Amino acid sequence: MKTLLKNLKIYDGTGTDAFLGDILIEGDKIIDVAEKIETEADQIMDLTGKSVSSGFIDAHSHNDWFAIKNNPLPYFEPFIRQGITTFITGNCGLSATGFNSGCENVDKMGGGLFFYKDVTCTYGETDKYFEAIDNNTPCNIASLVGHCSARTAVAGYENRKLTAEEEREMLGILEKALINGAAGISLGLMYEPGVYADIDELKKVARLCIKYNKPLTVHARALSAVSMAYPQLLGRSHLLRALDELVEIAKGTNLKLQYSHAIFVGRKSFKDKDEVIKIIDGLKKDGVDVMFDIYDECLGVSVITVILPAWYQSLTPKQKKKFFTKFKLSLLVKATSKLLGFYFNDIQIAYIGEGYEKYEGKTVHQIAREEKMKDIDAYLMLCEKSNFKGRVNMGPYSTPQIISELSRNENCLYMTDAWVEEHGIQNPAIYDCFPKFLHDSLLGTGDTMPNTVRKMTGATADRFMLQKRGYVKKGYYADLTVFDETALKKASPDKTQSFGIDKVFINGKLILEGENLDAETLKTSGRALPIT
Repeated sequence: MKTLLKNLKIYDGTGTDAFLGDILIEGDKIIDVAEKIETEADQIMDLTGKSVSSGFIDAHSHNDWFAIKNNPLPYFEPFIRQGITTFITGNCGLSATGFNSGCENVDKMGGGLFFYKDVTCTYGETDKYFEAIDNNTPCNIASLVGHCSARTAVAGYENRKLTAEEEREMLGILEKALINGAAGISLGLMYEPGVYADIDELKKVARLCIKYNKPLTVHARALSAVSMAYPQLLGRSHLLRALDELVEIAKGTNLKLQYSHAIFVGRKSFKDKDEVIKIIDGLKKDGVDVMFDIYDECLGVSVITVILPAWYQSLTPKQKKKFFTKFKLSLLVKATSKLLGFYFNDIQIAYIGEGYEKYEGKTVHQIAREEKMKDIDAYLMLCEKSNFKGRVNMGPYSTPQIISELSRNENCLYMTDAWVEEHGIQNPAIYDCFPKFLHDSLLGTGDTMPNTVRKMTGATADRFMLQKRGYVKKGYYADLTVFDETALKKASPDKTQSFGIDKVFINGKLILEGENLDAETLKTSGRALPIT
């Protein structure tokens, strides 16, 4: 079947100026792009006044966990309505793959954020995972393999150095995944058990990425000026110390280093922005292929334990209840909050568990007042009620001014770092994050439109070596997003809905037209994207 799209303003993903032209699709490919295409077609659409680009690519996602759901569409629908057709998944060390069959620690995968619930099966090996989802999920999926997942497979959440045998097994799992199509390796140094890895272990992981010329994406050990990751509260910002660790891992190499979600948690972390860019520029000059990614939001989602120090997380329930332990933690939290400019009224409870809905949407400080407790006691109470697996929305992570500046940086990619939750408060990035980048561009507060489109299409495809994706070119797959620039510019964002997206094609199939989704076609429209 041939489909001819006529009279479009075409952003081809290269960063060059848009041009007026036509696009001819046959099957799952673009077979022609030209100023004027005169040919017979089964379907002709006159899209005068509309713009088009390659389907948007989410550079940092966790939707590998949802692609294997028995019914994945509800978890992808809001992203499709944003114009997203492809996801780079498996980030923050927490991939749905990364273990061998028969693994005894499968129930510990996901870092308390993701779970194998209502899934077709668990597929620890990358090639089997790709076989399972190919033409069996709504959108295209490339997946990193997570260091946390592989480390959990061999040693659970134990706070210690791996034995030589365990390390060999973990590295073997990661290398096998790279050979079988993983897009790279991800680190989650703020999550168990990644938080327990030392620099030597991380360097060995990085060498695998260098060997196979694939990215190492990193959720750094700290994303704030002060954190629980380092014992010293004074001196160099913890966020910058965490970046120093990445410099130590990458220096003297040509590693493809992807610094995940460049955010600045807490008001007193905002000052670190210039130094972060300076460090990234320095790595670039030294030959490290470094980039970073951002979302167009000032808050983020995490597991409730993210602010707890590693030493506390590794204690037994009995040890955690000891007076001295709670006293030490309380002093540390108070000092950290003051130095960080981030308080318990900045932590909103998104989900604790069934039966605790009364806490959802409220801050820890609000809950403490209602329960007539100290903030720290309310926080630990919520941790316990959620079995230390609750979910929170936290902020401020950034400011509109910081987002505006970073979005124009040549080393920046765009992403959502969001997923649909079955319960509780949702991350607003699931609704309109990518349209907001376009909205900012059209208002002059973001990058230029050609560059903005490139950062959500061609640049991300290049970064993760997605073949024949990310560009509006002859011979490329027909992932296309049609949008209305006038509607994008005039819209009021943050209304828990997308805006300005007119049509979406995935592999040549029209799956979104206006508000209407083709649910039947979406059952098989997505492809697995192994990188070999």
